[in-house]
Amino acid sequence: MTTVSCPSGHPSVSTDYCDVCGLPIGVAATPAAAQVPAPAVAAPAPATTATAPAAQTCPNCSEPAATDALFCENCGYDFTTGTMPRQASSLDLSAPPPVPPAPKEVAEWVVERWVDPDWYAVQQSDDPCPSPGLPVVIPLNEKSVLIGRPSRSRGISPEVDCGDDTGVSRRQAQLTTDGQRWWVEDLQSSNGTYVAPAAGPLPEDPIVPGQRQELDPDDRIYVGAWTRLVVRKSTPEEQAGQA
Repeated sequence: MTTVSCPSGHPSVSTDYCDVCGLPIGVAATPAAAQVPAPAVAAPAPATTATAPAAQTCPNCSEPAATDALFCENCGYDFTTGTMPRQASSLDLSAPPPVPPAPKEVAEWVVERWVDPDWYAVQQSDDPCPSPGLPVVIPLNEKSVLIGRPSRSRGISPEVDCGDDTGVSRRQAQLTTDGQRWWVEDLQSSNGTYVAPAAGPLPEDPIVPGQRQELDPDDRIYVGAWTRLVVRKSTPEEQAGQA
């Protein structure tokens, strides 16, 4: 008699079901579940210590800078192109436009400074009289101007500089105006300030110091050893030359 083994390994005479456990003879035994290996866990990478980037030196100003710096923080040197930053020009739209200069004020009045031989003849000065010639024309840009001679040590810079006439005091006289009329005032000068019309004789008496005297259109001012001053309106040519 032939025997067979069931899926559980029992001997059985029956060929359809096991005589011991009743399992079908033709069914294979369920294999044991395969052991699935656990996934391998990667070991943590060893910690690395961050190091600061090495410094570089600016070739323009020798200041240190990081190796990844694009520009020098001190002078603006471009490490990428090796150039300095471009200076703003008047054509650069990002630069503010240049400020135009203020228009120059044109003087409406001038004073002529003459060398007067007739005035020199009555002054009895020991200084030689300069050669008479054309007058020096001085624009009057202020409402009040000083007549005199400059002194650096005393900080005196008269608008009407009487040059080398040593008979003129450092602070000889003051000219003032309201825009239409002019006045002259002697400032306690050494030799006095004189006023006389052009058509008359030379003056003999000085004006009173400290008191303003109004000038007529044809009046002349005499100071020092040879200086004659004439205040008048400036001509269009003189005004054009000042502009």
